[in-house]
Amino acid sequence: MKLRQLLNGVPLKGGNIDQEMEINSISYDSRTLEPGALFVALPGDKTDGHRYIDTALERGAAAVLCQRAPDRPGPWLVTEDTRLALALLSANWFGHPGDAMTLVAVTGTNGKTTTTSLIKELLEGTRRAKVGLIGTNRNMIGREELPAHRTTPESYELQALLRQMLDNGCTYVVMEVSSHALVQHRTAGLTFDLGLFTNLTQDHLDYHHTMEEYRAAKGLLFDQCRQAVLNLDDPAGRWYLERVRCPVFTYSENRTQANLSAKNIRLFPSHVEFDALSTGRLVRVHLPIPGGFSIYNALAALSAGLCLGLGLKEMARVMPAVHGVKGRVEVVPVPPAYTVIIDYAHSPNALENILTTARDFTAGRLICLFGCGGDRDKTKRPIMGAIAQDLADVVVVTSDNPRTEDPQAIITDILSGMEGELEKVHVEPDRPAAIGWALSQGQLGDVIVLAGKGHETYQEINGVFHHLDEREIVADWFAAQKTPPKAAAQARASTALAGSGAEP
Repeated sequence: MKLRQLLNGVPLKGGNIDQEMEINSISYDSRTLEPGALFVALPGDKTDGHRYIDTALERGAAAVLCQRAPDRPGPWLVTEDTRLALALLSANWFGHPGDAMTLVAVTGTNGKTTTTSLIKELLEGTRRAKVGLIGTNRNMIGREELPAHRTTPESYELQALLRQMLDNGCTYVVMEVSSHALVQHRTAGLTFDLGLFTNLTQDHLDYHHTMEEYRAAKGLLFDQCRQAVLNLDDPAGRWYLERVRCPVFTYSENRTQANLSAKNIRLFPSHVEFDALSTGRLVRVHLPIPGGFSIYNALAALSAGLCLGLGLKEMARVMPAVHGVKGRVEVVPVPPAYTVIIDYAHSPNALENILTTARDFTAGRLICLFGCGGDRDKTKRPIMGAIAQDLADVVVVTSDNPRTEDPQAIITDILSGMEGELEKVHVEPDRPAAIGWALSQGQLGDVIVLAGKGHETYQEINGVFHHLDEREIVADWFAAQKTPPKAAAQARASTALAGSGAEP
Protein backbone atom coordinates (compact mmCIF):
# COMPACT_ATOMS: atom_id res chain seq x y z
CA MET A 1 0.00 0.00 0.00
CA LYS A 2 1.24 3.48 -0.80
CA LEU A 3 2.10 5.62 2.22
CA ARG A 4 -0.34 8.26 1.02
CA GLN A 5 -3.23 5.76 1.16
CA LEU A 6 -2.13 4.49 4.53
CA LEU A 7 -2.12 8.02 5.95
CA ASN A 8 -5.64 8.84 4.78
CA GLY A 9 -7.40 10.62 7.65
CA VAL A 10 -4.33 10.59 9.93
CA PRO A 11 -3.66 14.10 11.30
CA LEU A 12 -0.03 15.06 10.65
CA LYS A 13 1.83 18.10 11.90
CA GLY A 14 5.19 17.53 10.25
CA GLY A 15 7.16 15.49 7.75
CA ASN A 16 8.05 15.92 4.10
CA ILE A 17 8.94 12.42 2.90
CA ASP A 18 7.71 10.91 -0.35
CA GLN A 19 4.19 9.65 0.31
CA GLU A 20 4.16 7.66 -2.95
CA MET A 21 6.55 5.10 -1.45
CA GLU A 22 5.27 1.56 -0.93
CA ILE A 23 4.78 0.35 2.64
CA ASN A 24 4.64 -3.41 3.12
CA SER A 25 3.64 -3.56 6.79
CA ILE A 26 2.96 -1.59 9.98
CA SER A 27 4.94 -2.17 13.15
CA TYR A 28 5.05 -0.68 16.62
CA ASP A 29 7.57 -3.22 17.93
CA SER A 30 11.10 -2.89 16.56
CA ARG A 31 11.87 -6.50 17.54
CA THR A 32 9.44 -7.92 14.98
CA LEU A 33 9.72 -5.22 12.32
CA GLU A 34 10.18 -6.28 8.70
CA PRO A 35 12.10 -4.25 6.07
CA GLY A 36 9.84 -1.77 4.27
CA ALA A 37 7.57 -1.24 7.28
CA LEU A 38 6.15 1.96 8.70
CA PHE A 39 7.34 2.09 12.30
CA VAL A 40 4.96 3.77 14.76
CA ALA A 41 6.64 4.98 17.96
CA LEU A 42 4.13 4.53 20.78
CA PRO A 43 4.58 6.14 24.20
CA GLY A 44 4.14 3.81 27.17
CA ASP A 45 4.22 3.60 30.95
CA LYS A 46 7.24 1.30 31.11
CA THR A 47 9.05 2.17 27.89
CA ASP A 48 8.76 4.58 24.97
CA GLY A 49 8.81 3.56 21.33
CA HIS A 50 10.77 6.71 20.47
CA ARG A 51 13.79 5.08 22.11
CA TYR A 52 13.76 2.39 19.43
CA ILE A 53 13.59 4.55 16.31
CA ASP A 54 17.24 3.89 15.45
CA THR A 55 16.74 0.15 15.95
CA ALA A 56 13.73 0.26 13.63
CA LEU A 57 15.77 2.05 10.95
CA GLU A 58 18.58 -0.47 11.30
CA ARG A 59 16.07 -3.25 10.72
CA GLY A 60 14.87 -1.59 7.52
CA ALA A 61 11.95 0.65 8.43
CA ALA A 62 10.95 2.73 5.39
CA ALA A 63 9.43 5.53 7.45
CA VAL A 64 8.82 6.47 11.07
CA LEU A 65 5.66 8.01 12.53
CA CYS A 66 6.39 9.68 15.84
CA GLN A 67 5.33 12.40 18.25
CA ARG A 68 8.86 13.80 18.60
CA ALA A 69 11.09 13.64 15.55
CA PRO A 70 14.81 13.02 16.14
CA ASP A 71 16.97 16.12 15.79
CA ARG A 72 18.40 15.13 12.42
CA PRO A 73 17.19 14.50 8.86
CA GLY A 74 15.30 11.29 8.39
CA PRO A 75 12.12 9.65 7.08
CA TRP A 76 10.03 11.25 9.79
CA LEU A 77 6.30 11.80 9.96
CA VAL A 78 5.06 13.67 13.03
CA THR A 79 1.61 13.46 14.61
CA GLU A 80 0.12 14.68 17.88
CA ASP A 81 -0.85 11.22 19.14
CA THR A 82 0.73 8.11 17.67
CA ARG A 83 -1.78 5.80 19.42
CA LEU A 84 -4.63 7.54 17.63
CA ALA A 85 -2.63 7.48 14.41
CA LEU A 86 -1.93 3.74 14.74
CA ALA A 87 -5.65 3.01 15.06
CA LEU A 88 -6.47 5.03 11.93
CA LEU A 89 -3.54 3.54 10.00
CA SER A 90 -4.61 0.04 10.98
CA ALA A 91 -8.19 0.61 9.85
CA ASN A 92 -6.86 1.81 6.47
CA TRP A 93 -4.44 -1.12 6.20
CA PHE A 94 -7.12 -3.76 6.77
CA GLY A 95 -9.76 -2.02 4.67
CA HIS A 96 -12.12 -0.87 7.46
CA PRO A 97 -13.64 -4.32 8.11
CA GLY A 98 -15.79 -2.98 10.94
CA ASP A 99 -17.84 -0.95 8.47
CA ALA A 100 -19.18 -4.15 6.91
CA MET A 101 -20.43 -5.69 10.19
CA THR A 102 -22.77 -4.70 13.02
CA LEU A 103 -20.55 -3.75 15.95
CA VAL A 104 -21.67 -3.91 19.58
CA ALA A 105 -19.41 -2.59 22.36
CA VAL A 106 -19.84 -3.27 26.09
CA THR A 107 -18.03 -1.26 28.75
CA GLY A 108 -18.28 -1.06 32.54
CA THR A 109 -16.39 -2.34 35.56
CA ASN A 110 -18.22 -5.65 36.02
CA GLY A 111 -20.36 -7.87 33.84
CA LYS A 112 -18.73 -7.18 30.47
CA THR A 113 -17.63 -10.73 29.75
CA THR A 114 -20.93 -12.40 30.64
CA THR A 115 -23.00 -9.70 28.91
CA THR A 116 -21.05 -9.94 25.64
CA SER A 117 -21.36 -13.73 25.72
CA LEU A 118 -25.12 -13.49 26.29
CA ILE A 119 -25.56 -11.03 23.41
CA LYS A 120 -23.60 -13.35 21.12
CA GLU A 121 -25.77 -16.34 22.06
CA LEU A 122 -28.98 -14.33 21.62
CA LEU A 123 -27.93 -13.25 18.12
CA GLU A 124 -26.95 -16.79 17.20
CA GLY A 125 -30.10 -18.30 18.67
CA THR A 126 -32.58 -15.87 17.14
CA ARG A 127 -30.89 -14.79 13.88
CA ARG A 128 -28.73 -17.87 13.21
CA ALA A 129 -25.99 -15.32 12.61
CA LYS A 130 -22.25 -15.92 12.71
CA VAL A 131 -20.99 -13.68 15.49
CA GLY A 132 -17.49 -12.58 16.44
CA LEU A 133 -16.62 -12.11 20.11
CA ILE A 134 -13.71 -10.07 21.49
CA GLY A 135 -13.17 -10.17 25.24
CA THR A 136 -11.18 -10.73 28.38
CA ASN A 137 -10.89 -14.51 28.38
CA ARG A 138 -11.40 -15.44 24.73
CA ASN A 139 -11.94 -14.25 21.20
CA MET A 140 -14.33 -16.21 19.01
CA ILE A 141 -15.21 -16.45 15.34
CA GLY A 142 -18.54 -18.23 15.48
CA ARG A 143 -17.70 -21.33 17.53
CA GLU A 144 -13.95 -21.20 16.90
CA GLU A 145 -12.03 -19.98 19.93
CA LEU A 146 -8.91 -17.84 19.67
CA PRO A 147 -6.61 -16.79 22.52
CA ALA A 148 -7.10 -13.40 24.18
CA HIS A 149 -4.32 -11.54 25.94
CA ARG A 150 -6.16 -8.41 27.09
CA THR A 151 -9.74 -7.17 27.29
CA THR A 152 -9.40 -5.00 24.18
CA PRO A 153 -6.49 -5.71 21.81
CA GLU A 154 -4.10 -3.03 20.57
CA SER A 155 -5.60 -1.23 17.57
CA TYR A 156 -3.54 -3.07 14.93
CA GLU A 157 -4.42 -6.51 16.35
CA LEU A 158 -8.04 -5.40 16.77
CA GLN A 159 -8.36 -4.42 13.10
CA ALA A 160 -6.60 -7.63 12.04
CA LEU A 161 -9.09 -9.64 14.12
CA LEU A 162 -12.05 -7.78 12.64
CA ARG A 163 -10.74 -8.50 9.14
CA GLN A 164 -10.40 -12.19 10.03
CA MET A 165 -13.97 -12.20 11.37
CA LEU A 166 -15.37 -10.54 8.27
CA ASP A 167 -13.48 -12.86 5.92
CA ASN A 168 -14.89 -15.84 7.85
CA GLY A 169 -18.49 -14.74 7.43
CA CYS A 170 -19.27 -12.85 10.64
CA THR A 171 -22.07 -10.32 10.32
CA TYR A 172 -21.99 -9.19 13.97
CA VAL A 173 -19.13 -8.53 16.37
CA VAL A 174 -19.70 -8.12 20.10
CA MET A 175 -16.71 -6.83 22.06
CA GLU A 176 -15.64 -5.72 25.50
CA VAL A 177 -14.12 -2.24 25.51
CA SER A 178 -11.97 -1.32 28.49
CA SER A 179 -11.39 2.16 29.85
CA HIS A 180 -7.68 1.78 29.06
CA ALA A 181 -8.53 1.00 25.43
CA LEU A 182 -10.76 4.06 25.12
CA VAL A 183 -8.17 6.44 26.56
CA GLN A 184 -5.48 4.88 24.37
CA HIS A 185 -7.63 5.16 21.21
CA ARG A 186 -7.48 1.42 20.45
CA THR A 187 -11.03 1.54 19.03
CA ALA A 188 -10.54 4.80 17.08
CA GLY A 189 -11.78 4.53 13.51
CA LEU A 190 -14.68 2.26 14.49
CA THR A 191 -18.34 3.23 14.65
CA PHE A 192 -20.37 1.03 16.97
CA ASP A 193 -24.00 0.43 16.14
CA LEU A 194 -24.55 0.02 19.87
CA GLY A 195 -22.55 0.94 22.97
CA LEU A 196 -23.65 -0.60 26.30
CA PHE A 197 -22.70 0.45 29.84
CA THR A 198 -23.05 -2.04 32.71
CA ASN A 199 -21.85 -0.29 35.90
CA LEU A 200 -19.04 1.70 37.46
CA THR A 201 -17.38 0.61 40.69
CA GLN A 202 -13.89 1.15 42.06
CA ASP A 203 -11.13 -0.31 39.92
CA HIS A 204 -8.10 0.83 37.89
CA LEU A 205 -7.50 3.93 40.00
CA ASP A 206 -3.77 3.28 39.60
CA TYR A 207 -4.31 4.36 35.97
CA HIS A 208 -7.25 6.76 36.10
CA HIS A 209 -6.45 8.28 39.54
CA THR A 210 -10.03 9.32 40.41
CA MET A 211 -13.50 7.86 39.94
CA GLU A 212 -14.46 10.96 37.96
CA GLU A 213 -11.60 10.35 35.54
CA TYR A 214 -12.53 6.67 35.34
CA ARG A 215 -16.15 7.58 34.58
CA ALA A 216 -15.08 10.03 31.88
CA ALA A 217 -12.87 7.37 30.28
CA LYS A 218 -15.75 4.88 30.04
CA GLY A 219 -17.96 7.62 28.61
CA LEU A 220 -15.64 8.13 25.64
CA LEU A 221 -17.27 5.06 24.11
CA PHE A 222 -20.50 6.91 23.36
CA ASP A 223 -18.71 9.38 21.07
CA GLN A 224 -18.31 6.42 18.69
CA CYS A 225 -21.84 4.99 18.96
CA ARG A 226 -25.06 5.28 16.99
CA GLN A 227 -27.07 4.23 20.05
CA ALA A 228 -26.38 3.82 23.78
CA VAL A 229 -27.74 1.33 26.32
CA LEU A 230 -27.41 2.47 29.93
CA ASN A 231 -27.98 0.88 33.33
CA LEU A 232 -30.36 3.33 34.98
CA ASP A 233 -29.75 1.87 38.45
CA ASP A 234 -26.09 2.89 38.36
CA PRO A 235 -25.25 6.54 39.23
CA ALA A 236 -22.80 6.70 36.34
CA GLY A 237 -25.51 5.43 34.00
CA ARG A 238 -27.76 8.31 35.03
CA TRP A 239 -24.80 10.69 34.66
CA TYR A 240 -24.23 9.51 31.08
CA LEU A 241 -27.95 9.80 30.36
CA GLU A 242 -27.73 13.56 30.79
CA ARG A 243 -24.69 13.87 28.53
CA VAL A 244 -24.77 11.22 25.80
CA ARG A 245 -25.54 12.73 22.42
CA CYS A 246 -26.79 9.61 20.64
CA PRO A 247 -30.22 7.99 21.22
CA VAL A 248 -30.42 6.12 24.56
CA PHE A 249 -32.18 2.94 25.71
CA THR A 250 -32.24 2.29 29.46
CA TYR A 251 -32.66 -0.78 31.65
CA SER A 252 -33.28 -1.16 35.37
CA GLU A 253 -34.16 -3.68 38.00
CA ASN A 254 -36.50 -1.35 39.88
CA ARG A 255 -37.06 1.94 38.00
CA THR A 256 -40.29 1.88 36.06
CA GLN A 257 -39.21 4.76 33.80
CA ALA A 258 -36.57 2.52 32.21
CA ASN A 259 -37.24 1.14 28.74
CA LEU A 260 -36.70 -2.38 30.09
CA SER A 261 -37.16 -3.48 33.69
CA ALA A 262 -37.34 -6.66 35.76
CA LYS A 263 -40.35 -7.70 37.85
CA ASN A 264 -41.15 -10.70 40.05
CA ILE A 265 -37.52 -11.71 40.48
CA ARG A 266 -36.75 -15.14 41.90
CA LEU A 267 -33.26 -16.42 42.74
CA PHE A 268 -32.32 -20.11 42.78
CA PRO A 269 -29.02 -21.91 43.43
CA SER A 270 -28.64 -22.75 39.73
CA HIS A 271 -30.52 -19.99 37.91
CA VAL A 272 -32.56 -16.79 38.08
CA GLU A 273 -36.06 -15.99 36.84
CA PHE A 274 -37.83 -12.68 36.28
CA ASP A 275 -40.49 -10.96 34.18
CA ALA A 276 -38.96 -8.65 31.56
CA LEU A 277 -41.20 -5.60 31.05
CA SER A 278 -40.78 -3.36 27.99
CA THR A 279 -43.36 -1.01 26.41
CA GLY A 280 -46.24 -2.94 27.91
CA ARG A 281 -44.90 -6.39 27.00
CA LEU A 282 -44.26 -8.81 29.87
CA VAL A 283 -42.21 -11.95 29.21
CA ARG A 284 -40.92 -14.52 31.72
CA VAL A 285 -37.15 -15.04 31.47
CA HIS A 286 -35.17 -18.02 32.77
CA LEU A 287 -31.38 -17.57 32.87
CA PRO A 288 -29.32 -20.64 33.91
CA ILE A 289 -26.70 -18.54 35.72
CA PRO A 290 -27.14 -17.92 39.48
CA GLY A 291 -26.76 -14.66 41.36
CA GLY A 292 -28.66 -11.44 41.78
CA PHE A 293 -26.18 -9.61 39.55
CA SER A 294 -27.10 -12.03 36.75
CA ILE A 295 -30.38 -10.15 36.48
CA TYR A 296 -28.45 -7.07 35.35
CA ASN A 297 -26.39 -9.05 32.83
CA ALA A 298 -29.59 -10.49 31.40
CA LEU A 299 -31.30 -7.09 31.24
CA ALA A 300 -28.26 -5.62 29.51
CA ALA A 301 -28.20 -8.39 26.91
CA LEU A 302 -31.95 -8.21 26.32
CA SER A 303 -31.70 -4.42 25.93
CA ALA A 304 -28.99 -4.82 23.32
CA GLY A 305 -31.12 -7.38 21.51
CA LEU A 306 -34.15 -5.10 21.47
CA CYS A 307 -32.04 -2.27 20.05
CA LEU A 308 -30.76 -4.64 17.35
CA GLY A 309 -34.29 -5.62 16.37
CA LEU A 310 -34.67 -8.90 18.23
CA GLY A 311 -38.02 -9.74 19.78
CA LEU A 312 -38.40 -10.08 23.55
CA LYS A 313 -40.28 -13.38 23.28
CA GLU A 314 -37.80 -14.96 20.88
CA MET A 315 -34.90 -13.95 23.14
CA ALA A 316 -36.71 -15.42 26.15
CA ARG A 317 -36.96 -18.72 24.26
CA VAL A 318 -33.17 -18.74 23.74
CA MET A 319 -32.18 -17.70 27.28
CA PRO A 320 -32.66 -21.10 29.03
CA ALA A 321 -30.05 -22.65 26.73
CA VAL A 322 -27.26 -20.08 27.14
CA HIS A 323 -23.98 -21.02 28.78
CA GLY A 324 -22.05 -19.51 31.63
CA VAL A 325 -18.59 -18.08 31.08
CA LYS A 326 -15.45 -19.81 32.30
CA GLY A 327 -14.30 -18.26 35.55
CA ARG A 328 -17.60 -16.50 36.28
CA VAL A 329 -19.51 -18.26 39.07
CA GLU A 330 -17.94 -21.45 37.74
CA VAL A 331 -18.78 -24.51 39.83
CA VAL A 332 -15.82 -26.90 39.85
CA PRO A 333 -16.67 -30.62 39.79
CA VAL A 334 -15.68 -32.08 43.17
CA PRO A 335 -16.96 -34.91 45.37
CA PRO A 336 -20.33 -33.87 46.78
CA ALA A 337 -19.28 -32.97 50.30
CA TYR A 338 -19.19 -29.26 49.55
CA THR A 339 -19.17 -26.78 46.65
CA VAL A 340 -16.17 -25.06 45.08
CA ILE A 341 -16.66 -21.96 42.92
CA ILE A 342 -14.09 -20.12 40.81
CA ASP A 343 -14.86 -16.49 40.03
CA TYR A 344 -12.88 -13.64 38.46
CA ALA A 345 -13.97 -11.14 41.13
CA HIS A 346 -11.02 -8.81 41.60
CA SER A 347 -12.71 -5.53 42.53
CA PRO A 348 -14.64 -4.63 45.70
CA ASN A 349 -18.03 -4.68 44.01
CA ALA A 350 -17.35 -7.96 42.20
CA LEU A 351 -16.18 -9.64 45.41
CA GLU A 352 -19.27 -8.45 47.23
CA ASN A 353 -21.47 -9.73 44.41
CA ILE A 354 -20.02 -13.24 44.31
CA LEU A 355 -20.05 -13.63 48.10
CA THR A 356 -23.64 -12.38 48.33
CA THR A 357 -24.63 -14.77 45.55
CA ALA A 358 -22.84 -17.71 47.17
CA ARG A 359 -24.47 -16.95 50.53
CA ASP A 360 -27.89 -17.51 48.92
CA PHE A 361 -27.16 -21.21 48.43
CA THR A 362 -24.69 -21.90 51.26
CA ALA A 363 -26.13 -24.35 53.77
CA GLY A 364 -22.97 -24.46 55.88
CA ARG A 365 -20.09 -22.00 56.00
CA LEU A 366 -18.95 -19.61 53.27
CA ILE A 367 -15.16 -19.75 52.78
CA CYS A 368 -13.58 -17.01 50.66
CA LEU A 369 -10.05 -17.17 49.24
CA PHE A 370 -8.72 -14.08 47.47
CA GLY A 371 -5.79 -11.75 46.95
CA CYS A 372 -5.16 -8.46 45.14
CA GLY A 373 -3.03 -7.77 42.09
CA GLY A 374 0.35 -6.09 42.40
CA ASP A 375 1.22 -2.86 40.58
CA ARG A 376 -2.46 -1.96 40.51
CA ASP A 377 -4.86 0.19 42.53
CA LYS A 378 -3.75 -0.16 46.16
CA THR A 379 -6.74 1.66 47.65
CA LYS A 380 -9.11 -1.23 46.92
CA ARG A 381 -7.09 -3.75 48.95
CA PRO A 382 -8.34 -2.83 52.46
CA ILE A 383 -11.85 -2.39 51.06
CA MET A 384 -11.82 -5.95 49.71
CA GLY A 385 -10.42 -7.19 53.02
CA ALA A 386 -13.33 -5.61 54.87
CA ILE A 387 -15.87 -7.07 52.44
CA ALA A 388 -14.47 -10.57 52.77
CA GLN A 389 -14.36 -10.36 56.56
CA ASP A 390 -17.94 -9.12 56.68
CA LEU A 391 -19.52 -11.57 54.24
CA ALA A 392 -17.55 -14.82 54.67
CA ASP A 393 -17.31 -17.16 57.62
CA VAL A 394 -13.69 -18.05 56.85
CA VAL A 395 -11.29 -15.85 54.86
CA VAL A 396 -8.08 -17.07 53.23
CA VAL A 397 -5.85 -14.17 52.17
CA THR A 398 -3.29 -15.11 49.54
CA SER A 399 -1.60 -13.86 46.37
CA ASP A 400 -3.26 -12.97 43.07
CA ASN A 401 -0.79 -11.71 40.44
CA PRO A 402 1.81 -9.98 42.61
CA ARG A 403 3.73 -8.84 39.52
CA THR A 404 6.69 -6.79 40.79
CA GLU A 405 5.35 -6.22 44.32
CA ASP A 406 6.17 -8.18 47.46
CA PRO A 407 3.19 -10.53 48.05
CA GLN A 408 3.40 -10.01 51.80
CA ALA A 409 3.16 -6.23 51.37
CA ILE A 410 -0.02 -6.68 49.35
CA ILE A 411 -1.45 -8.98 52.02
CA THR A 412 -0.60 -6.40 54.70
CA ASP A 413 -2.62 -3.82 52.75
CA ILE A 414 -5.57 -6.23 52.61
CA LEU A 415 -5.40 -7.02 56.33
CA SER A 416 -5.38 -3.30 57.19
CA GLY A 417 -9.06 -3.19 56.20
CA MET A 418 -10.06 -5.92 58.64
CA GLU A 419 -11.19 -5.04 62.15
CA GLY A 420 -10.90 -6.73 65.52
CA GLU A 421 -9.62 -10.24 66.07
CA LEU A 422 -8.66 -12.08 62.91
CA GLU A 423 -9.37 -15.57 64.21
CA LYS A 424 -11.38 -16.45 61.09
CA VAL A 425 -8.64 -15.17 58.74
CA HIS A 426 -5.91 -17.47 57.47
CA VAL A 427 -2.90 -16.01 55.62
CA GLU A 428 -0.94 -18.05 53.09
CA PRO A 429 0.96 -16.12 50.36
CA ASP A 430 1.49 -19.25 48.22
CA ARG A 431 -1.77 -19.53 46.26
CA PRO A 432 -1.71 -23.30 45.54
CA ALA A 433 -0.95 -23.97 49.22
CA ALA A 434 -3.71 -21.56 50.23
CA ILE A 435 -6.20 -23.39 47.99
CA GLY A 436 -5.16 -26.69 49.54
CA TRP A 437 -5.72 -25.28 53.03
CA ALA A 438 -9.16 -23.94 52.09
CA LEU A 439 -10.18 -27.30 50.61
CA SER A 440 -8.99 -29.08 53.75
CA GLN A 441 -11.42 -26.98 55.81
CA GLY A 442 -14.48 -27.90 53.76
CA GLN A 443 -17.38 -29.54 55.53
CA LEU A 444 -20.79 -30.75 54.43
CA GLY A 445 -22.82 -27.83 53.05
CA ASP A 446 -19.89 -25.41 52.83
CA VAL A 447 -19.22 -23.25 49.78
CA ILE A 448 -15.62 -22.32 48.96
CA VAL A 449 -15.14 -19.33 46.66
CA LEU A 450 -11.76 -18.98 44.94
CA ALA A 451 -11.86 -15.35 43.83
CA GLY A 452 -9.66 -13.27 41.59
CA LYS A 453 -8.17 -15.58 38.96
CA GLY A 454 -11.29 -16.79 37.16
CA HIS A 455 -10.42 -17.83 33.62
CA GLU A 456 -6.70 -17.09 34.05
CA THR A 457 -4.37 -20.09 33.99
CA TYR A 458 -1.22 -18.30 35.11
CA GLN A 459 0.26 -16.27 37.94
CA GLU A 460 2.52 -13.33 37.12
CA ILE A 461 5.49 -12.96 39.49
CA ASN A 462 8.33 -10.53 38.73
CA GLY A 463 7.56 -10.48 35.01
CA VAL A 464 7.39 -14.28 34.70
CA PHE A 465 4.11 -16.05 33.91
CA HIS A 466 3.88 -19.29 35.88
CA HIS A 467 1.25 -21.89 34.99
CA LEU A 468 -1.53 -21.87 37.59
CA ASP A 469 -4.94 -23.31 36.78
CA GLU A 470 -7.14 -23.47 39.86
CA ARG A 471 -9.23 -26.26 38.36
CA GLU A 472 -6.11 -28.42 38.16
CA ILE A 473 -5.06 -27.49 41.69
CA VAL A 474 -8.48 -28.51 43.05
CA ALA A 475 -8.47 -31.79 41.09
CA ASP A 476 -4.92 -32.62 42.15
CA TRP A 477 -5.70 -31.92 45.80
CA PHE A 478 -8.64 -34.31 45.83
CA ALA A 479 -6.65 -36.94 43.94
CA ALA A 480 -3.92 -36.76 46.59
CA GLN A 481 -6.24 -37.39 49.55
CA LYS A 482 -5.90 -40.85 51.05
CA THR A 483 -9.27 -40.56 52.80
CA PRO A 484 -12.19 -40.07 50.41
CA PRO A 485 -13.12 -36.36 50.62
CA LYS A 486 -16.77 -36.98 51.35
CA ALA A 487 -15.94 -39.30 54.24
CA ALA A 488 -13.33 -36.88 55.55
CA ALA A 489 -15.80 -34.01 55.44
CA GLN A 490 -18.44 -36.07 57.20
CA ALA A 491 -15.93 -36.97 59.90
CA ARG A 492 -15.00 -33.32 60.40
CA ALA A 493 -18.66 -32.33 60.52
CA SER A 494 -19.42 -35.03 63.13
CA THR A 495 -16.42 -33.91 65.21
CA ALA A 496 -17.58 -30.32 65.04
CA LEU A 497 -21.11 -31.25 66.12
CA ALA A 498 -19.80 -33.40 68.98
CA GLY A 499 -17.61 -30.59 70.18
CA SER A 500 -20.52 -28.18 70.19
CA GLY A 501 -22.73 -30.47 72.25
CA ALA A 502 -25.26 -30.81 69.41
CA GLU A 503 -26.60 -34.16 68.26
CA PRO A 504 -25.21 -35.39 64.93
